[in-house]
Amino acid sequence: MHIIDPSFRILDDLDQASLAVRIEYCGRICYKSEHRIDPESAIPFVRKMAEHGHNSVLEMGVVTLRVECASPEPVAALFFCQPKFLQIDRLAADRLLVSGSVRAFREMLGNHPDDLVSLAIARFLARRHPYFFEGLLSDHDESAAAGITVTKVPLAEVERLPVDQRARHRHLAVKFIVNRAVTHELVRHRPCTFLQESQRYCRYADDKFGNEVTFIKPLFFAEGTPEFAVWKESMAAMERQYLRLLETSSAQAARTVLPNSCKTEIIVYANLAEWRHILELRTSRAAEPSMREVMIPLQAELRRRYPTVFA
Repeated sequence: MHIIDPSFRILDDLDQASLAVRIEYCGRICYKSEHRIDPESAIPFVRKMAEHGHNSVLEMGVVTLRVECASPEPVAALFFCQPKFLQIDRLAADRLLVSGSVRAFREMLGNHPDDLVSLAIARFLARRHPYFFEGLLSDHDESAAAGITVTKVPLAEVERLPVDQRARHRHLAVKFIVNRAVTHELVRHRPCTFLQESQRYCRYADDKFGNEVTFIKPLFFAEGTPEFAVWKESMAAMERQYLRLLETSSAQAARTVLPNSCKTEIIVYANLAEWRHILELRTSRAAEPSMREVMIPLQAELRRRYPTVFA
C-alpha cells in the first residue's frame, strides 16, 4: 500500500513535439505503458489508433491552420457542414483561422468529403502526417481543392494572437495525479479531451506498479487522527481483497472493490477559454475540496503565464 499527495503538471514539453509524439505520450497513460516509448514508436502507435478508431486518443493532437481561398464561396460552404470540435475564426470573407484535433479533421472529411475546405485541410495534413488519413483520401482528390491554400500557424504565433483568439486557439494539456472522485467530476466538462489510467487494464499486482495499490492522501483527515486511522485501515483492507481477487480474476473484475481514494492519472486537454471556465467553477468555495486542492495552484500558474486570459 502506497499513499501519495495529489499533484498536477502542465505538459509544456509536448507543445514542441510532433503530433504523433504528443498523441502517443497521452495515449499510453491509459495502459501505463510509457516505458514502451522510444524514438521509433510514435508513428506505429498512432497508425494503430487511427486504424482501430480510437478517436479519443486522436483528440490529443491539435493543430492551428490558416486557410485562404481564392473566393469566399468555399468558406461559406464550410459553415454549412457544421464541423464539430473545431475553433474557427473568420479573418476575412475568404480567410479562416482554424484549430482542431486530428479526430476533428478526420471526421470533418469523413462526414463531408465534398466540402472543399475540409478536403484542402486533409490534403495538407496528410502530406505531413499520412498515417492519420490512410484510406480516407484518393488520388483524384488532389486537384479538387485548387485555389485553397492551407498553412500551419506556429505555436509562437498562436501565443501572440489577440487575447480572445488566443483563448480559443491555444490548447494546453495538464496531467493530474488525483483520486478517482476528482476525475469523476473532471470528465463532466465540455469541450475537453480526457485520457485516464485504466483500472480495467492496469494490474496493480504487477512489478511496474510495485505490487501494490497507490492511494491519494485524503484532504479531509489529518495524519495521526482517529479518522485518518479508519481511512488507512479501510484502504489496506481494500488492497488485500483486490490482490486476492487478482489471483483468480481479471483486472477489470478485481477493480470492482477499489475505492474512490485510488490514485489515478488523467490528462485533460482544452483551450485556454475552457480552462478559464473550469477554474471559475472548480476553485470556488462551493467546489469539492479535493478538487480545489489542485485547481487553486493551477489557476495561479496559468494566471502567471497568461495574465490577460486569466485575469
